[in-house]
Amino acid sequence: MDSSATTTLFPLHRTKTLHLVRHAQGVHNVEGEKDFSAYKSEEFFDAQLTPLGWEQVDNLHKHVHECALDKKVELVIVSPLLRTLQTAVGSFGPGGDADGTYVTPLMVANAKYSNRSAISSLTSPPFVAVELCREQLGVHPCDRRRSISEYRTIFPAIDFSLIEDEEDVLWEADARESRKAVAARGMKFINWLWTRKEKEIAVVTHSAFLLQTLGAFGDDCHPMVQKEIHNRFANCELRSVVIVDNGLIGSDHSVTNYPGKIPS
Repeated sequence: MDSSATTTLFPLHRTKTLHLVRHAQGVHNVEGEKDFSAYKSEEFFDAQLTPLGWEQVDNLHKHVHECALDKKVELVIVSPLLRTLQTAVGSFGPGGDADGTYVTPLMVANAKYSNRSAISSLTSPPFVAVELCREQLGVHPCDRRRSISEYRTIFPAIDFSLIEDEEDVLWEADARESRKAVAARGMKFINWLWTRKEKEIAVVTHSAFLLQTLGAFGDDCHPMVQKEIHNRFANCELRSVVIVDNGLIGSDHSVTNYPGKIPS
């Protein structure tokens, strides 16, 4: 056996598959790429998707269907900001109401003048909003969220119950969250995922959050693998990864293992 091989084996029930998605293009991205100071403009408070961003969402939705991710994902975790919520429901929602059956929509029609049809929750996995996976906090109004009550009127079928504060108490106008703090929050988020029973989870979040969180992983890997892990996400990019619980953080038992003895 090649002594230089670095293949690693882990019990299946101590792993989870994450489908990580950065939100599609937002109006703040367009102006920020021209002039970085635009990110400080109040005009882009809780920025929504551009028409191009919605096209990116439609393309990702098609990909999710074609590779059958829509049949595998058991839970969608989403950052509570407009652009991530729009990306999540557009990418992992099933589309319009089926066969005329009314169910609570994931997103109402023409939400925030988006000129989009309502997105049904029929046959969709649960959607849960979680503040731990928000973008780097502070200074940039595009990263300040709205009240939870307002989001609930736009995205009625999304579960916001894990968010304790009605208003945004995390964002500060004059202090930008450090990269180290974002990375620490990211690790807290990863550890929190082990408290969930679901094994295959989609996470719709932000560029800086993904960059800083994933930066904590991969140092023991081949440089090409490190590059895959550490590269900055493009708008509406999806990457699937496996996380491993090698420290007994979770307590799940295998549903496929069999003891191999004669039953009593």
